[in-house]
Amino acid sequence: MDGLPVRLIVDCHHFDADRCRSCTLLEIPRARQLHDKQAHARALVPAPTWLPTIAGPDAEFRNKAKMVVGGTVETPTLGILDSSHVGVDLRDCALHTPGLSAALRVVAAFITRAALTPYDVTQRRGELKHVLLTESPEHELMLRLVVRSRADETRIRKHLPWLLAELPTLRVVSLNVQPAHAAVLEGDREIVLTEAAALPMRLDEVSLSLRPQSFFQTNTFVADALYAQAREWAAGLSAARNVWDLYCGVGGFALACTSPGRTITGVELSTEAVAAASATAPPGVTFVAGDATTWAREQPAAPDLVIVNPPRRGMGADLADWLESSGVAHVIYSSCNAESLALDLARMPGLRPVEARVLDMFPHTTHYEVLVLLSR
Repeated sequence: MDGLPVRLIVDCHHFDADRCRSCTLLEIPRARQLHDKQAHARALVPAPTWLPTIAGPDAEFRNKAKMVVGGTVETPTLGILDSSHVGVDLRDCALHTPGLSAALRVVAAFITRAALTPYDVTQRRGELKHVLLTESPEHELMLRLVVRSRADETRIRKHLPWLLAELPTLRVVSLNVQPAHAAVLEGDREIVLTEAAALPMRLDEVSLSLRPQSFFQTNTFVADALYAQAREWAAGLSAARNVWDLYCGVGGFALACTSPGRTITGVELSTEAVAAASATAPPGVTFVAGDATTWAREQPAAPDLVIVNPPRRGMGADLADWLESSGVAHVIYSSCNAESLALDLARMPGLRPVEARVLDMFPHTTHYEVLVLLSR
């Protein structure tokens, strides 16, 4: 997975027409993007050894489409809203996998067939707000329809057999109820409409189970490389018999780092993610729902290795201070924000970076993932 694959040229007519500028670096050559990301990471993280940057394809890498629904029942748009809240259709976005692009065309036809009225932000009318579509490495699909209420549920259920027939790889369909007139992607209530409630995500050496409200990285190639690097580092720490995976999500790091004689506990605030992780947990691996910092402070003893994968804001002072004083010998820190990572590292001077690696999870943007091995 090291190095650059064969380069794809991203030709985006939406960018050229100024309809969508989400890929802010699209006009910058990919090699320069990667150079700048690594330079940014190196300036913030004082690791003595930097492994080669992991870079996946330029295009067709996104396994998840998060689409705002606009337009009308007859001609819905799936994409974004412009400055006037008019829908911009991005079903042909070059970042999506071919499977997502093909499926979105069918979903648009389903919206018309089931007479689902797109939500009008200006008028505060309509029902269907977002379409969230995920594709697994085996090309199975999970579709979530974010709606304002359950008003259209009966009609959606009526036409669901047609949708399943048109998309034979569609495994999970759910309604997510988000009643607020706010820029919020989804709500708390999820109604699964299919017999299956989880999408299997089988990577090279890790098999995960993804439920509708669970988080998974949007770039499958780079996510696989991320788990592989953590697994390699953990394998080199033979004395690390007791491991915690904090902010574990659906358990990717915990499951990647399993080995005979090692016990791993994953901690995640989302009960949905814990349920998904527990469904694939082998002997020796357990998952609990709770706040990572609170849970860690309540334990009678520290583990040998802690894996952390916090949100963009980082771990924060409380958990960083606990790690610094805990005596934990090693930490594997996965960060999607090198600036918050640098702040956390400054709070843990006793845990020093040993190796680090940039992973280009988000091509054509300034965002990236960085993985760091820390040792006391």
